[in-house]
Amino acid sequence: MTRLRPDTLAMTATLAMLTALGPLATDFYLPSVPDIARFFGTGTAGAQATLSSFLFGFAAGQIIYGPLSDRLGRKPVLLVGLALFIVATIACAMAVSIDMLIGARFVQALGASGPIVLGRAMVRDLYEGPRAGQELARMGMIMGVVPAVAPVLGGVLQDAFGWRSTFLASLAFASALALWITLALPETNTRKLSEPLSFMAIIRGFGALLQNRAYRAYVGLVSLAYGGLFAFISGSSFVLMGVYGLSPVAFGLSFAFGVLGFISGTILAQRLVKARGLDGVIRLGVMCLAGGGALMLALTAIGTGSSLEITVPMALYAMGVGLTMPQGQAAAMMPFPDRAGSASSCLGLCQMIFAACVGLMMGRVLTGSALPLPIIITVIGVAALVLFQLTRGIRAAALAQKA
Repeated sequence: MTRLRPDTLAMTATLAMLTALGPLATDFYLPSVPDIARFFGTGTAGAQATLSSFLFGFAAGQIIYGPLSDRLGRKPVLLVGLALFIVATIACAMAVSIDMLIGARFVQALGASGPIVLGRAMVRDLYEGPRAGQELARMGMIMGVVPAVAPVLGGVLQDAFGWRSTFLASLAFASALALWITLALPETNTRKLSEPLSFMAIIRGFGALLQNRAYRAYVGLVSLAYGGLFAFISGSSFVLMGVYGLSPVAFGLSFAFGVLGFISGTILAQRLVKARGLDGVIRLGVMCLAGGGALMLALTAIGTGSSLEITVPMALYAMGVGLTMPQGQAAAMMPFPDRAGSASSCLGLCQMIFAACVGLMMGRVLTGSALPLPIIITVIGVAALVLFQLTRGIRAAALAQKA
């Protein structure tokens, strides 16, 4: 079989599928979350814990994959992550209690975190600067198909076969992806580190990364953008199905608004990044984040009674995510070509810890009203805009130095 090569659609699509595994594992079963709560006799907070445990596992997994792949190579570490995901997904499908499902979701996330960390690191291995941002945006455009298809398919599976079937669908996807990676993906890390690996070495490495003020700024922007998106992901099933009365299939279809927004953002980013640079695209992105949140809050406060008051503004916020995250990730990793894995791991760790905390908050504030969702998304979107403005000088100096 021919090996994948850089600057080809096949390579871009493969890297996109790696970064899509984690979102897929969540989006497939979102329509089943209320049914899971009923099946195990737990409340909203218990069902939300299956989402938050996934985020905490995702964050924990970020710690090791990047530094390990900087030393051993991307491919072998990637295959270990995929194998762990497959085993844990089987456990999710066989869960007999909510505690078992929460634990299995944590382990599933440990496996899923490897592909997304290493997918970003492989982009940094293969591409530089705005080209890396363009590649990440292209990957995001392809990955955008996942939240378009997965909730709809998850809703169909939920109606036809129940909640366990959504985990079996994730299992089939991960197994096919692992086979493809084994056969077609070459090793991309040509600058393997020789220094020994230990937990303290990883922590020291993360500390060195976080001493870079521009890196901290971009990590903050990426974390905020994703945090608002995860607020919607974690709370949407209870709001759109519980408050607005959507069916599981209609709930899945409602994700089309956000998907179209996200894909539009990634397409726009690809067109603008060469002319405006990474920060020029991020500027547009954070404006969409703040604007989408504010519009959602205003419409919900007015109270039209339609789920469109949530889903249409979310499209604008999701466009901001598509503009902000790929460029922010590329800019964060750009100064560290020899530690791309560690830079990707640290970024992902911060991103997922913040999102997990947002998810826990959503589980506590959602009490039958839609209003807490737009409030949290608005606060996060405005915070991203403020952070961007406050760190302009730091980021400009870092990009000028790299150029």
